[in-house]
Amino acid sequence: MTKLKRLPLKKEYTACLAEYGLQNVPPSACCCLRFAAGEDVLREGHPIGWIAIVVEGNAKVCRTAPNGKSLILCYNISHGLIGEIELMTRQVNATSSVKAVTELECVAVSYQNCLAELKTNLVFLNKLGTELAEKLTASSDNFTSTALCTGEQRLCAYVIQNSHRGLFCDTLTDVSCSVGMSYRHMFRLLGKLCEEGILEKRESGYCIVDQEELARRSRTAAELYQRV
Repeated sequence: MTKLKRLPLKKEYTACLAEYGLQNVPPSACCCLRFAAGEDVLREGHPIGWIAIVVEGNAKVCRTAPNGKSLILCYNISHGLIGEIELMTRQVNATSSVKAVTELECVAVSYQNCLAELKTNLVFLNKLGTELAEKLTASSDNFTSTALCTGEQRLCAYVIQNSHRGLFCDTLTDVSCSVGMSYRHMFRLLGKLCEEGILEKRESGYCIVDQEELARRSRTAAELYQRV
């Protein structure tokens, strides 16, 4: 893992801790972590010593197969917990990788100092259970989208969900894995969208020219992705 940027806990972030019933956690056991866009928050297989509440920014979650290919499990995490699966399954290493998409800030609570509190606090456990259920639903939606929606629907929905200020600049090899199609087919679809004036290829990525038409073409897939 990259060296953590530990910052003093902002006063306004104490409300985040209270939302999870953790307002009584000792200040010495928590801190604010900041990650730059593109920086690793967690690395799959590496030790994890805290659970974090996302308070600002976006991140994505990825898993890596034995052949080295990566699959984005969830994109656009902008709230909720990071590290809850490892906490509940007693994993000492991260089960997936988390990478900041934009500048990301989290309130991190140390396992070492607060494990008993995290395992017995009913408010925290209820919030954690709700979020795990929501992620399970999102995972089911993504599977349904891959199985039942066309490649164009899935790609258009993905572009909409993962663009920032009208610009889509994700790694295309990751995109092809995440929407369940070959890189060549995905690249053809992107070219087709550009030819039809819906997207425009730029050096920094793909600019959305016709948001309304892109949304129309995504339809069912967009509705499923929107629940993520």
